[in-house]
Amino acid sequence: MTADTIAATPAAPTTNGLKPSKPLGSESKPAPTDEQNTHNVTDSSVLHRNLKVVLPIVTHARGSYLYTSSGQRILDGSGGAAVVSVGHGVPEIISAVSSQISTLPYVSSALFAIQPAEELARRMCRDSGMERAVFLSGGSEAVESAIKLARQYHVERGERQRTEFIAREASYHGNTLGALSLGRHMARREFNEPLLSAHFHAVSPCNSYRHQSPSETEAAYVARLATELEEKILSLGPDRVAAFFAEPVVGAAAGCVPFVPGYLCAMKRVCEKYGVLFCLDEIMCGAGRTGKLHAWMNDLAPSSLPERLGGEGEESEDAEGEGWGEEARPDIQTLGKGLCGGYAPLSAVLVSRKVCEGLEGGSGAFRNGYTFQSSGTGVAAGLAVYEYMEKHDLEYALTSRVRQCARRGQYLRRLLEERVSPLPHVGNVRGLGLFQGIEFVADKESKAPFAPGEHVADKVANAILEHGAAVYHGAATRITGDHIMLCPPYTVSEAEIDELVDAVVKGIQEVFPQ
Repeated sequence: MTADTIAATPAAPTTNGLKPSKPLGSESKPAPTDEQNTHNVTDSSVLHRNLKVVLPIVTHARGSYLYTSSGQRILDGSGGAAVVSVGHGVPEIISAVSSQISTLPYVSSALFAIQPAEELARRMCRDSGMERAVFLSGGSEAVESAIKLARQYHVERGERQRTEFIAREASYHGNTLGALSLGRHMARREFNEPLLSAHFHAVSPCNSYRHQSPSETEAAYVARLATELEEKILSLGPDRVAAFFAEPVVGAAAGCVPFVPGYLCAMKRVCEKYGVLFCLDEIMCGAGRTGKLHAWMNDLAPSSLPERLGGEGEESEDAEGEGWGEEARPDIQTLGKGLCGGYAPLSAVLVSRKVCEGLEGGSGAFRNGYTFQSSGTGVAAGLAVYEYMEKHDLEYALTSRVRQCARRGQYLRRLLEERVSPLPHVGNVRGLGLFQGIEFVADKESKAPFAPGEHVADKVANAILEHGAAVYHGAATRITGDHIMLCPPYTVSEAEIDELVDAVVKGIQEVFPQ
């Protein structure tokens, strides 16, 4: 879900055709000669994520590019951590945020409402078939709030015994203790393991590359995963499980691993059978990045979606979205990152009518609150980004830019399949829209991962950066497995995609010389 900074790690010996390379930010790099161009964090008063690195200083950004104080132009090939959705430096969004700051920078959401929050919530619910929205400051806050909302829903209905939550292995849902408990990103849990809750459990991930048998059809694979979820619910007690959480397209923990068609619908049916809330975490993969407004909308036949939301069928007559998408629409959904495009901190929790009715029929309140909930600058940025994406088709939300994202995603995927897939040690290219991942393996046939000490993803990302593009990188558990992620802005041009793929190819070839 969220990004790690590039870790400083020792160079690995040459094995499996791997060329030794210094990881990004390594302290073994020569000391900078110009303090204006790089920043040695060992001399910093900021507690940086990594205390042993030398960081380039970015001074400004425009469109798809970052510019450093040394004059280097870097293609932002990952949008930070899939945050930059409409590009850097969009005047309309800057103006909207500036206007909000000058008019009303802050007011407590416990005492007052503000119009930008009301309008953004209205549009998001209209285009999702959801009932209400909660606005927060970051993805971890959103996931924490979703966990508490799921718990409160059951308490309001007299089912206090529902205290158990199910997520998936190799998942990541945030850095706060509740979100860490929910996820299964073992390296990120390591230091805090004694503090994490025992009320959180996991089932297998949906990863066809790693876990689907060669003889198994997609339908059989989905059925097996659905059976596993049902068995987990039964083993915990069908009246004790509160919610099931999943990322439709797994981001940081696995590198843009998409669901198998039919998976989300099947998981939701199991949840409904036992009164378990079906919750989707789209902090990283949502807000249009996969080519549809929400990633879960990709698990539907095109005719199930109205034209305005990226489908090819007849437009729904119901403005509230009823009658489409019921098979995969979640009870609770989290959003963040691309929702605000990086212009201000913002995340959201979308809440279904069913869950809202549970609260309304009980205490009539959501017992959760943060100081910067419905922050004026955050929701102003989110609303401006939403408006920017729909400005070429004012009647229907998120049509033009999301469709462009889908088209550019198809173009990026085609180049990756043609130019990157054949390269040595590239095991898998996968993803949806402008959310594409590349997994590296020691052996293509067996899919065996590299040893953790080889730091392959670090080295590939470093080499790509040396060729002028920044990409997100990680590992399946941050212990084993290596991947990079390509998540450029939705406004990226085909020429910029060409440039990005060129840098990726050169970087991979540099690390794995033939």
